[in-house]
Amino acid sequence: MPYLTKEKTASFFNDFGGKAANTGSIEGQVALLTERINRISEHLQANKKDFSTHRGLMKLVGRRKRLLTYLSKTNLTGYRQLIEKLGLRK
Repeated sequence: MPYLTKEKTASFFNDFGGKAANTGSIEGQVALLTERINRISEHLQANKKDFSTHRGLMKLVGRRKRLLTYLSKTNLTGYRQLIEKLGLRK
């Protein structure tokens, strides 16, 4: 069973992007990437030698970092609210 169903994905975009159909919102994309990163991190704690998944994790982290950099340059207050809501950059 996939961990990200359509309903769960829609709820991420509804909570962070404004509405479920707004799948292009930066906030929703960052929230979705954060969920995927957390799931893969849990997997890698149990499977330390899974190097291909580790590479995929690093790619996801890089993509999230680029999106957050863009968001901080365009909408600083939205950026600060998002990292506080997701618990990033403590």
